[in-house]
Amino acid sequence: QLQLVESGGGLVQPGESLLLSCAASGFTLADYAIGWFRQAPGKEREGISCINSSGGSTYYADSVKGRFAISRDNAKNTVYLQINSLKPEDTAAYYCAARTFRYCLLSRNQLTPGHFVTWGQGTQVTVSS
Repeated sequence: QLQLVESGGGLVQPGESLLLSCAASGFTLADYAIGWFRQAPGKEREGISCINSSGGSTYYADSVKGRFAISRDNAKNTVYLQINSLKPEDTAAYYCAARTFRYCLLSRNQLTPGHFVTWGQGTQVTVSS
C-alpha cells in the first residue's frame, strides 16, 4: 500500500522555524517528484513547493520563496520542508503528495493538486504569539 506520512508540525511563535518530514512506505520515493501543499480553513489548497526525483530541481511559490527549503533523502525515503521565519499567515494544514513522474509539473507557474496521486494525511502548523 502506497502511503505518505507527514510529521513535524506544531504550535510556534512568529519568526520561529519548523522542519516538516514526509516519509514514504510501500514504494520507492526516489522514483517520484514530491510536492508540498497547504490549506488554511476556508481557503483553497495552495501548492508551495516541489522537488524532482533526483533533488536537482525545485520549485517554490512566491508566498514562501526565500523562507522555505525543500530537500530529500532518497536513502531514507523521506522528503523535508524546512520552514523559517514563520508568519501567522503560514498557519495551515501541510500536506505532501507524490506524482507518478520524476519531475514537477507547473500549470501557469503553479502546482496543481490534480497532478499528484498519493497524499499524506497532513500535519498542522499554527503560528501564533
